Amino acid sequence: MSIHSTAIINSKAELASDVEVGPFSIIGEGAKICKGTVIGPHVVIAPYTEIGEDNKIHHGASLGGDPQDISFKGKRSFVRIGNGNTIREYVTIHRATKDAEATTLGNDNYFMAYTHAAHDCKVGNNVILTNYAGLAGHVIVEDFAIISSYVGIHQFARVGTMAMVGGLARVNRDILPYTLVEGNPATTHGLNSVGLRRRGVDPETRSNLKKAYKILCRSDLSIEKALARVEVEVEQKKEVAHLVDFAKASKRGIIR
Repeated sequence: MSIHSTAIINSKAELASDVEVGPFSIIGEGAKICKGTVIGPHVVIAPYTEIGEDNKIHHGASLGGDPQDISFKGKRSFVRIGNGNTIREYVTIHRATKDAEATTLGNDNYFMAYTHAAHDCKVGNNVILTNYAGLAGHVIVEDFAIISSYVGIHQFARVGTMAMVGGLARVNRDILPYTLVEGNPATTHGLNSVGLRRRGVDPETRSNLKKAYKILCRSDLSIEKALARVEVEVEQKKEVAHLVDFAKASKRGIIR
């Protein structure tokens, strides 16, 4: 274990034997940090924050702080972070609002400098947040999504898998999986074809997704009628089925 002499580690924190902690970092009571994780200087890890293996946390990050929620009553809640994440300078990730609940971050995500995940967010795996992007409370981000700089995502919104959100977008509804979204207010601009190819999605599936996208986002049909048409006219392989299920589950409405 390599802990700088100026770091402050609570006696009730649990650190694996090879964890590194840089100068002036603070680790609170009940925090748990697993093997291979490197914590840079001036990092604050609040009480009861759980961090998995092989994470890289750069200077000035603040993880597990109290939620910015006026309904918060000081209950014990958590931030739980998986493995292999890169958390760059001055990232903030806040714990959940309610007792025993958690803000969660999966594996192999890349949070660039000054990004923010608010209370009760659920972020999957292989997600990229670019500088100054912000997730309000209760946002869900599925695997392999990319959220560009200065994007603001409204509370309770969802970002589907392999979606890409262009810089400066204002997102106040759900973003369909596999789509490109940008603008203020945000609108769709087609499928994320490059991302689909990079993830190894085969041409037939990409073609089916394109058909489904056109029906959902480029027809004059209501969402309900468009979804019914997709289920009849487009082969329901897993990617198309996920697109349909995501849209059906939307509570805020979807961006088209």
